[in-house]
Amino acid sequence: MITRGAQSLSLVEKASILTEALPWMETYANKIVVIKYGGNAMIDDQLKRAFARDIVFMKRCGVHPVVVHGGGPQISQMLQRLGIASEFRGGLRVTSPEAMDVVRMVLVGQVGRELVGLINRHSSLAVGMSGEDGGLFVAERRGAIINGEEVDLGLVGDVVAVNTEAIKSLIESGWVPVVAGIAPDLNGEVHNVNADTAAAALAVALQAERLVVLTDVDGLYADWPNSDTVIKELSASELAELMPSLESGMVPKMEACRRAVEGGLTRATVTDGRVPHALLLEIFTNAGIGTMVTQDGLVRLGSRVFSAEQGIPPHEVANGEFGQLPIHPPRPTPTATGDRS
Repeated sequence: MITRGAQSLSLVEKASILTEALPWMETYANKIVVIKYGGNAMIDDQLKRAFARDIVFMKRCGVHPVVVHGGGPQISQMLQRLGIASEFRGGLRVTSPEAMDVVRMVLVGQVGRELVGLINRHSSLAVGMSGEDGGLFVAERRGAIINGEEVDLGLVGDVVAVNTEAIKSLIESGWVPVVAGIAPDLNGEVHNVNADTAAAALAVALQAERLVVLTDVDGLYADWPNSDTVIKELSASELAELMPSLESGMVPKMEACRRAVEGGLTRATVTDGRVPHALLLEIFTNAGIGTMVTQDGLVRLGSRVFSAEQGIPPHEVANGEFGQLPIHPPRPTPTATGDRS
């Protein structure tokens, strides 16, 4: 027996876990998966190391991971240390030119470098970059609507154009791009860009197989705070109906998923980054974790999607965990939901 803590797995059980991953390795071979790295996964040392190993594992399995990161907690700490005022309006950080210098320094020089280093401890695969490099992103300044009025957020932008030439060259050469969420506008002025929306824009531009957003909750709750039941899957149109009821912390994550599938991806997932190796659990297991947003007209089986009209082919319903599923698995009815963080 191989013992890990309080759990014991036989060699046969270990082998079963590995063979479960095989069809998913085939599904994602030579495909691009864009991952938004955030939440506890980027501040807890154990989770940081687990995430770095997951990225190397994916790359060695023939998947092409592309990581997009923010760094909210680290930026707040540095601004406080330097005595620079910082506030949030409508869930977004008001960014003065002085604060933008700090954002740029922290994202590119601290958070990005740390993640690149963690990945390269296992294998020299990662290359750090930002939306400025290779003309990757072009930003357009945005504000926020609060109580029906437009509020100026300073140097905060949305990605309005993506040039994939440089990042595709990195991917084709075997590297793992690690992208910081900042971007210049057409005049070269650098803006603070929400990493969730940047990841969605990049996933669409790269025609990625899927987008995975790591966060600090189990997923999208069906009736929070009355229930902690997680909606396992919903369509883009169902999500659009729910958007006005979401709490501010969950809005950019779910909006990123919606933008991704409306932009051509078949699925995008919000996944609990507090779970060690959450990325591998979502990509390489039948069940997956979190909430998957699919294109309208699709239905989910684990990490796989099928036409809702045709249903899930019987031969695709695996033995074991999925053996009891109906051909058209029911979905929880979406109602009010929120973010526990």
